[in-house]
Amino acid sequence: MYNQYDDIVNRLNQDRLWDFPGGVHPPEFKTLSNQKDIARIPMPAKLYVTVKQHIGVEGNLVVEVGDRVLKGQALTRSSNPFSVPVHAPSSGTVTHIGPHVSAHPSGIKELSVEISTDEFEKWIELNPILDYQQKPKAQIVEAICNAGISGMGGAGFPTHIKASPKKDVEFLIVNGVECEPYISSDDRLMREHAWQIRQGIDVLVHLLSPKMVIVAIEDNKPEAIEAMQVACQENAKYRVVSIPTKYPAGGEKQLIQVLTNREVPGRGLPIDVGVIMHNVGTCYAIADAIFSGKPLIERVVTLTGEAFKRPQNVWAPIGTPISHLLEFGQYREHKQRQAKVIMGGPMMGFDVINADVPVVKITNCILAPSAAEVAEPGPEQPCIRCSACADACPASLLPQQLFWHSKAKEYDKAQDYNLFDCIECGACAYVCPSEIPLVHYYRIAKSDIRNQQHEKDQADKARERFEARKARLEREQKEREEKHAKAAEARRQAMSEKGSDAKDKIAAALARAKAKKQGTASDAASTEDAASASVTKTPESSQTVKQDKVAAAIARAKAKRAAAKAQLSETPDAVPAQPEAQEKPSEVKKEKVAIAIAKAKAKREAAKAARAKELDKQSTETVTAEPTSKEDSKVNAKSDKDTKVAAAIAKAKAKRQLQKAQQEAPVAEGKSAPKPSSAKKATKPAESKQQETPELTAAQIRKQKVEAAVAKAKEKNLQAKAKRDAAKKAKLQAQSEKDEN
Repeated sequence: MYNQYDDIVNRLNQDRLWDFPGGVHPPEFKTLSNQKDIARIPMPAKLYVTVKQHIGVEGNLVVEVGDRVLKGQALTRSSNPFSVPVHAPSSGTVTHIGPHVSAHPSGIKELSVEISTDEFEKWIELNPILDYQQKPKAQIVEAICNAGISGMGGAGFPTHIKASPKKDVEFLIVNGVECEPYISSDDRLMREHAWQIRQGIDVLVHLLSPKMVIVAIEDNKPEAIEAMQVACQENAKYRVVSIPTKYPAGGEKQLIQVLTNREVPGRGLPIDVGVIMHNVGTCYAIADAIFSGKPLIERVVTLTGEAFKRPQNVWAPIGTPISHLLEFGQYREHKQRQAKVIMGGPMMGFDVINADVPVVKITNCILAPSAAEVAEPGPEQPCIRCSACADACPASLLPQQLFWHSKAKEYDKAQDYNLFDCIECGACAYVCPSEIPLVHYYRIAKSDIRNQQHEKDQADKARERFEARKARLEREQKEREEKHAKAAEARRQAMSEKGSDAKDKIAAALARAKAKKQGTASDAASTEDAASASVTKTPESSQTVKQDKVAAAIARAKAKRAAAKAQLSETPDAVPAQPEAQEKPSEVKKEKVAIAIAKAKAKREAAKAARAKELDKQSTETVTAEPTSKEDSKVNAKSDKDTKVAAAIAKAKAKRQLQKAQQEAPVAEGKSAPKPSSAKKATKPAESKQQETPELTAAQIRKQKVEAAVAKAKEKNLQAKAKRDAAKKAKLQAQSEKDEN
């Protein structure tokens, strides 16, 4: 159980503090830079603003190459709570967006925005919140986030996250210790801007509602202590506490232990022991954001070391290349054995490998030491197990064990020795007689472990996605199978319900098909019989038709001769002419009737012949499709030939008889011609009789024509019916053959 609040307050009132284990006392060298006021440097021609300068997630760029930006304009934006934006430190034009060397020990390139500055330095419209106490706390926290403020003491943790904790806060500690040698940026900031720091503390108190505010400053900064006491004297809750100078007293966990004797658990946070800590530079940035509306675009950087002709603290815009600062401080390379520039202090800083490395939000010092100030490290020697490193470690770790496991890449064992509790203060390396760069090994081990953990996390996410996809596919497959099974079951039930009806229908259909097949076979057999009969009778019927036609032609010729003889004959007197005239119409009528009857008979015989011929054609096709033997085909061919010969003979006979009748007709006309006197001697009654005869003959002829037309129509109907019957039989026969096949 850690110390109670009242016990801590009583001890502070007595100016009694606690101590942390280990620690060292290196030379300070702070007077090189803390004797002058903070200066403003000329704006560099180019600024390189790194997109990610904090712990968390980088924002999304909202500018493009060629865009003109104003001073204080946001370059990134993100809705992620662990992201803060970066802003343009000056007005100008975005000339490049891409990788650029970063403020990292490895000099790795990171995404950066290059801005070509102008001489105007035109600001965006600023929106201060003067009555912040009347505003909702969420609005103040949002303003801090939008200003891009993150921890400026070295960690770079987003300030708005620490400004809205989920636990009660007992102590708000403002860290002004600045324990590392050479660095004096916080010292000069407290001396010159104590009131603005106090304003930032007021905003944090409004947001956090702590029971007490402690401003901790090392006792080697008396001017800063005095300035902060004056600024905070109006509020009894604010206490300025001077702590003994010892490195690394400015470490977060170490300072909490000194002031409260509470130990932050491993991988824990200060809020776990009721404490929130902010750097004095962070408090100043909060005041600037709330009361002036300015985002974090510059910070105080210490230019120190005997290689600088003008060592001092300067206001450096974020993104300023180190080369510009070296030029302003009049860096003298000849003061060193070899060019050496350190970003940070001599204990926790790292060598700058490129002069284009930009200033970031956590950059507090540029050190250019001479050869006399910082000696070049000698060759690394084997560990002698002296335990000096363990005695100096402020986190109570075993640095030699961490070194062995880190060097052997036995990272699991290194973690067992709490590798990540190391704050990389460098106290162990400072006291090591073998000059082993212990912190260097720890940093490499931490980096490798983080990379391995990142790869493991990525693999776990990939495995989770794969397993989720596999489960989804299996679920979908199962759903499809269940759906198909349900559909099949529904079909089976429907078929079982309709099974009896379907079977009856199938049986009926089979019976109909069988009956149809039998009927088709019988029709085909009858068709074959009729066809064979027609083949046998065809010569006789065709010969009879020819004879009837010849007889009809002869009858017509006789009728014509009789009619001509009746018209041209002359009677000697009227009396004998009367009976002759009475007899001739009756003879003509009989002859015409005979002609009509002969015509009708001839048409009937022609129709019969056509039907027989159609049947013969069908039978011939049937016989051709399914021949029984070679003898049957020979008999059919012979009968066709006989039929054609008989038809030709009958046609020739009819033609000869017609020619003979035509030759006899002129002779008869010649015999009746020399009797004109008898015609003249005829009486009027005879003439009237002759005039009536043509009228009766015309009526009779019309009647006969009507009868002939009726007979012709009936014959056509019979022929059409015969054709339909033949087509139907052929279709039935084809269907029967198909069913048999």
